[in-house]
Amino acid sequence: MYSTFFLIGIGFFISLAAWFLFIWAVKSEQFDDPEAPKYRMLDDDDEAAKPTKNKKP
Repeated sequence: MYSTFFLIGIGFFISLAAWFLFIWAVKSEQFDDPEAPKYRMLDDDDEAAKPTKNKKP
């Protein structure tokens, strides 16, 4: 009977630790958007590629 309570307690603390780690990961934006970097290179950056004209006084 002692081992059952011991295993329930260990399971409770492990699940509590996993829950806090999940909350920390969400708050630190670990799951932000893993797909975006793959498609970022396909975007047209015509505005950024054009040279700007510098006016000299």
